[in-house]
Parts: sequence; C-alpha cells; structure tokens
Amino acid sequence: MNLLTEPVGLTHYLLVGAVLFVCGVVCMAVKRNALGVLMGIELVLNGANVNFVAFANGNLRSDGDWALGLDGHLIALFVIVLAAAEAAVALAITLNFYNNHSTVDVDRAEELHG
Repeated sequence: MNLLTEPVGLTHYLLVGAVLFVCGVVCMAVKRNALGVLMGIELVLNGANVNFVAFANGNLRSDGDWALGLDGHLIALFVIVLAAAEAAVALAITLNFYNNHSTVDVDRAEELHG
C-alpha cells in the first residue's frame, strides 16, 4: 500500500495531524523562549484539529439516514477559539515577563515557582 498513489483519504489526514502534533511536542520540549513554546502549543492544537475534522465525515445513523457529521468541525472551532484566548493571555504574560526581566527565556523564570 503506497500512500502517494492512493486518493486522499482518512490515512493521509491522520498522518498530517500526527506530524503536526509531534512537531509541536518537539518544539515545546526544545525551545527555551516563551514564544517558541507558544508556537509548539499551537502546533499541537492544530494537529488535534486536523484529526477532529478528519473523523467528522457523514455517518450512517441507526434509522438508516445519514447524519451530517459536524461534530468534529464544531469541536475544532471551539479549539480554535480556546487557542486564540490562550495565545492572548500567554502573550500578555510573556510581555509582562519581558518588561520585568528583559528576556523571554523560560529558564530565567525561577521566581514564578509556587
């Protein structure tokens, strides 16, 4: 089975979602500044969104009628709204940290520990 010669299907979307997710996790683990970590979080959320939309195809219900299958799209829209709110709050925290420490290096945030 060669993925390059097949028509685009669920496997292709799941592969793209997995690649985005893994890239986001690696970015969160490797980056030392707050903006790089935020980019990694956004990649993880976008990888999950691709998977939600990939599984949101029309499904046959028990009564024999086809369901529209917008559940994955609505969940992805909700995740996008949450990601925008998270990015706004995290960017405000990062800018405040930069004003106090003149850097966005997360290793210098020792005083933020509880």
